[in-house]
Amino acid sequence: MTETKESQAVDPLFRQKTGPGHPEETRYYRIRFREQGQEYTARSTEPNLVRGDIVMIEAEHCPEPVTVINRTSGPTEPDVKRGCSYTILRRANTEEKKKYEYLPTLEKRATAFCRECIKKHSLSMHLVRAERFFNGSKIIFYFTAENRVDFRELVKDLVQEFRTRVEMRQIGVRHETKMTGGIGACGRELCCTSFLRKFDSVSIKMAKTQDLPLNPAKISGVCNRLLCCLTYEYDNYRNIKREMPRVGRLLKYEGTVYRVVRIFALQGTVLGVSREEGELLMTEEQWRAATPVSRQGPKKGGKAKGGKKGGQRKKGKKGESSD
Repeated sequence: MTETKESQAVDPLFRQKTGPGHPEETRYYRIRFREQGQEYTARSTEPNLVRGDIVMIEAEHCPEPVTVINRTSGPTEPDVKRGCSYTILRRANTEEKKKYEYLPTLEKRATAFCRECIKKHSLSMHLVRAERFFNGSKIIFYFTAENRVDFRELVKDLVQEFRTRVEMRQIGVRHETKMTGGIGACGRELCCTSFLRKFDSVSIKMAKTQDLPLNPAKISGVCNRLLCCLTYEYDNYRNIKREMPRVGRLLKYEGTVYRVVRIFALQGTVLGVSREEGELLMTEEQWRAATPVSRQGPKKGGKAKGGKKGGQRKKGKKGESSD
């Protein structure tokens, strides 16, 4: 079998030599369990997998079918281990493909029936979606609720209907958005839906450090929580600003004292204001060459120059002031 020039040029970047005495070639792929689900990395020795192929992967509970999205790069160096979440066992056969294609229909029916039961029992909960194991041994219902919900009667109805194990799993609003998916303000698919595996804590301090407008509508995501992407560049901004003069600092440059009113971290510049010269946008060379000026005046809550705290005058021997 002959290879094209394109495959001959690309394959050496991803594979090791195979043959007698060499292990089988390991390739890495991006896979997805559901059409609108999160993507994962899986390794495989199966050759020539392309986008749209349905394969079986090794899961915790049972072998599960997944869809191949594309091929991804392997380790850049032989000693570096390539991280991956699953191992592809084999290609799915015809029966498994039909069952996998029918699986979303079963999950939609389970979701619709569960919502009817929730309405019947008047439960204050919102059902997000249902996930059914490929072998039918279990169904997981994901829901959100503000308070604790007694769903024992609901589970009885679900077990009686589907004749399998049922698990009710409560999730937060971020996980709900992750499951439902959507488009962010940047115009791309939501980070939580496409690649984020866990949610890091996000604070308003991160937005302040990056000089972002503190408008909730602009720094909040679809889930009405602070944007997860605020954590991506926070460390870079913090490290850059650590070496730059802070806002309010006095700098003496070429005989004129400037007060720092704004910092442009990515440009490495500082905006200073002086009564005599007005505004000056200092480059990194300029503000590094400037001399810091300490503020004069008594500290807040300290003793006055005349003596006691609060500036009280010293009294003499006969009760007279020392002035």
